[in-house]
Amino acid sequence: MLQPFPVIVGPTAGGKSAVAVELAGLLAASGRGNAEIVTADSMQVYRGMDIGTAKPTPAERRGIPHHLIDLVDPGEAFSVDRWLHLAESCIADVRDRGATPIVVGGTMLYIKALLEGLFDGPASDPALRAELQTMDPRRRRLELERLDPQAASRIHPNDARRTIRALEVFRLTGTPISQRQQQWDAGFRRPDAFLVVLEWPTADLNRRINARVKAMMDAGLEAEARALWIAGKFNTEGGSGREALGYKQLIAHFEGRTSLEDAVERIKIETRRFAKNQRTWLRRLAAQPGTLRVPMLGSSAVEAAQIVADQMFTRHGRGQALKP
Repeated sequence: MLQPFPVIVGPTAGGKSAVAVELAGLLAASGRGNAEIVTADSMQVYRGMDIGTAKPTPAERRGIPHHLIDLVDPGEAFSVDRWLHLAESCIADVRDRGATPIVVGGTMLYIKALLEGLFDGPASDPALRAELQTMDPRRRRLELERLDPQAASRIHPNDARRTIRALEVFRLTGTPISQRQQQWDAGFRRPDAFLVVLEWPTADLNRRINARVKAMMDAGLEAEARALWIAGKFNTEGGSGREALGYKQLIAHFEGRTSLEDAVERIKIETRRFAKNQRTWLRRLAAQPGTLRVPMLGSSAVEAAQIVADQMFTRHGRGQALKP
């Protein structure tokens, strides 16, 4: 049996990418072979959206190959099934080269699909989706609360995309999406993946989020988003790029709907809310047998990577822990 490959997940601003790069370096330095990083991030697939998606810079990658970033333009649609197909192919290719794939990311739907398979939902119906998109948002929300109160309790009232999908699934199948997801939750977990969850106390993570938003603005996020907006990269129907945290709020500023100061504050608020939603997914993932939970408060990326490396080779009978 192949050595299980690590799948590193955690909340936004939680240091996942840095831990993955350090882990790759540790594996190479210890003689365990090369490693390559497979990114599980639904917004890092978009070209030109670098600062706001926290895409690792060439310097931060330190020569480690990174896959599944910069795949499409911001106006293009990109689905979880497309990502999963590419990820499975990429993982197989990395293994064929004798290297270790390290999957890392914060798009929990991608991670769950990789570990447990795709959610068995109906294909999108363009006509129905167009109808739902033209509905008054308040009426659309009330319909979701009536038809699927469990889904409504998890979906933020301003999350039009997930609301539309939940209503679409119900209208096409007659079954609430929450019920179908419960059936998915009881599914299979692949044996060749080693799940690692990076954990942060909420207050400390919120401080990191606020600091990262400031750092992104200092690094030129406004100019990056404005250039994409002026070039019309966010205008294509079906693309999710304009919904990305940071870009969505700045687009509102460019369109004269809010001040820059308020837009930046909204980025912080919405990112903290996103992290809260991630924690719900992470608690479910962390409860699975065999998951490695790594407390990050007070730990460096190097120390966290050392914990992961040690567990990779002691848990799965492939030799002794790595020496720092």
